[in-house]
Amino acid sequence: MTTETVNEDLTEFVTAVIGGQLFGLPISRVQDVFMPDKITRVPLASADVAGILNLRGRIVTAINMHCRLGLSKPETAGQLMAIGIEFKGESYGLLIDSVGEVLKLAPNERQANPINLDPALARVSAGVYRLAGQLLVILDVDRLLDRSGNAMAA
Repeated sequence: MTTETVNEDLTEFVTAVIGGQLFGLPISRVQDVFMPDKITRVPLASADVAGILNLRGRIVTAINMHCRLGLSKPETAGQLMAIGIEFKGESYGLLIDSVGEVLKLAPNERQANPINLDPALARVSAGVYRLAGQLLVILDVDRLLDRSGNAMAA
């Protein structure tokens, strides 16, 4: 029974690689993982809005995560993946380089953002996990997608 108790205390994250950095999104916020088909550019949209797409009859705003997070674009132009998120009644597809595995991590092992974490990442990070050889940055979906106020101000 101790194993079951420990498992109940774990938080699940969908991992994604964006610009060579490993990120985690709470699995409770993820609706879909998909390969975007045709993205239609939206005139006068901000640079981080890649456009809109149709996902099973829903209009989804595609967010260029490289641009949103201030990360370099991948060297190779491979097929992008997208993670479907809902925020304030709207559907978003977060364009990423690749999706990884689902990790179950203990909340008490999450650490505060390191002082030297890039300020653009620190604004949307809900903390970090130190994994074997890499840093997993947990994205705060609300701060990531909230365009009101100074959430994304440079």
